[in-house]
Amino acid sequence: MFSGTPADPAARTAPTGPTGPDAPPAAVPPDAPTLALSLSPAARTAPTGSDAPTLALSIGVPPLPTGAPPVAVTADVVPSADGSGRRSRFLLPASLAAAALLALLMALLGPGLVARGTGELRIPGAGLTTLLRTVLFTALAVHLGELLARQLVRPVRGRPRTAVRSWSVCAALAGAAAAAGQIVQLAAVSGLGITETYATRDGGLLLLIANGLVLAAGCAASKRPALALAPLAVVIGAEAIRAHPEAYSPEIGAALTVVHLTAASLWTGGLLYVLRTMWLWRGSPVAARALLGRYARLAIWLYVALAATGTASTLRRLPLDVVFTSAYGRTLLVKLALMTVVSALAVAARRRMLRDTDPALAHRLARREQVVLGAVVVVSAILTVVPDPHWISMRP
Repeated sequence: MFSGTPADPAARTAPTGPTGPDAPPAAVPPDAPTLALSLSPAARTAPTGSDAPTLALSIGVPPLPTGAPPVAVTADVVPSADGSGRRSRFLLPASLAAAALLALLMALLGPGLVARGTGELRIPGAGLTTLLRTVLFTALAVHLGELLARQLVRPVRGRPRTAVRSWSVCAALAGAAAAAGQIVQLAAVSGLGITETYATRDGGLLLLIANGLVLAAGCAASKRPALALAPLAVVIGAEAIRAHPEAYSPEIGAALTVVHLTAASLWTGGLLYVLRTMWLWRGSPVAARALLGRYARLAIWLYVALAATGTASTLRRLPLDVVFTSAYGRTLLVKLALMTVVSALAVAARRRMLRDTDPALAHRLARREQVVLGAVVVVSAILTVVPDPHWISMRP
């Protein structure tokens, strides 16, 4: 065991105590910080006799308290004297649980809150419908974003040969279950049987959406996951038609929704996959920064598509005299406020990425952008549930 200042290698020093296998271990000063490095789990059970030499490195870290248990250094959590490394293990799950609870409350209570005092008709089961459509939109975003982001990962030079686990199959099945749940709810509200509900306009479209997502899950589980693009396109088209039952130019509204929903899914889901990959590549900051840069350049065009189609849909569907007095207008104002926050975070992340070689801060800003985008998905689901504002407008 070595500690302190090394002696001159050319000078020989006679041993001052007993040597050999029966010699006691050398004493280490109590103020000398040491760190034991274990290269494999098997090293914990290795023999500790004289035939198993050990090495202690004196480095500039605080010494562990006397009698403290050994600490294992891993790539995920760096232990610290104040226990912050251990607390970081529970910070992410706790944050995800809090975000999921907030999204659940927004979906269940949001339609009622925005419709309070408007005089509009009450939509039966609006909270549950919002929750199911939030799951459906999330499934589309995860699946489409993963298909897109994989194409961004491949050209990155010097990237690690590791890839994040695919969530496409689980997402598609969850979306199919959400569509099936909407069919059951529609049958319960209308008093029809399941087979009779299939014959209705909304029931038939929801059945097509559910079958399309099941087929997309099968494609994702195969050796050709890109084949899922065809059923996902059918799902987006069916959802766009279902969202526009109005008598005034529904084909224009459906076309705008196709572009809007596709761009939103690629932006939200693509960012999620990029952030997961950057966390996996945290040991290769150059590759992680290059991946975020490739995504940022594509996100600009997605943002333009979202802004254009969103503005056109608003001018087409929302009369100006009911912006503040209709549930649709109030929900749209909340969505615009959230999109403003998303835009600010996206710009800040891009500036940090261009200025710093370490993508850690840009990754942190992009994570916050992802959280706000999750809230945007919930608010978008509320928009599909609240009544058409033309019913209370005084304009012809």
